[in-house]
Amino acid sequence: MLLERTALEADFSKVAALIGEPARAAMLTALMDGLSLPAGELAQLAGISPQTASAHLQKLLEGQLLIVESHGRHRYYRLSGTAVAAALEALMVLAPAPKVRVTRDDALAAARTCYDHLAGKLGVQLAQGLVDGGWLELNGRVYGLTTLGYAKLGAFGLDVAQIVLKPRFAPTCLDWTERRHHIGGALGQSLTARFLELGWLVRTSQSRALRTTELGRRGFEREFGLRF
Repeated sequence: MLLERTALEADFSKVAALIGEPARAAMLTALMDGLSLPAGELAQLAGISPQTASAHLQKLLEGQLLIVESHGRHRYYRLSGTAVAAALEALMVLAPAPKVRVTRDDALAAARTCYDHLAGKLGVQLAQGLVDGGWLELNGRVYGLTTLGYAKLGAFGLDVAQIVLKPRFAPTCLDWTERRHHIGGALGQSLTARFLELGWLVRTSQSRALRTTELGRRGFEREFGLRF
């Protein structure tokens, strides 16, 4: 006998259909750095005409995967929140790995933004380093802050007292290139913002890849014991 659907069941088929269309998937992926882009640039990245892009963007807005902001005559699109970025990252884990990896893919695999936090090999190394160093402890699918971590992160320049009050303090985020976890949530965002502020990481153009500077290589080794 077929089980009856209940009102509480999530109908993810509509969301899956929105994400599954190649052009829409390309535009969503382009927005995973947390920044906002105009429709024309998203059309170019997806390899489609502006008219086609407009229709796709409207569907993504209706599906609440994107939000749009108007500045004068210009409209800028971005992901509606971290949940969308996390869903995209999770789907990338399921996708088959490319047979040939190009230079840009290497850069993305090394260090990149996953919406607002650090991902890639560096993000995974940082998460493991903080656990091994006793700053964090892994509790299921979330990272817990230790007394040592509270003091160390405060000394590193984070407002820990405020960060720990956020609803999503430090959930695990499965990394699609490394197949291991990096740090998401408020802690992941705050750490990444601090690395950018210090000049340890810099954004690259036309990609969500992050480049580690020489200052950063020294800083990551000194503060977190990470070697490149």
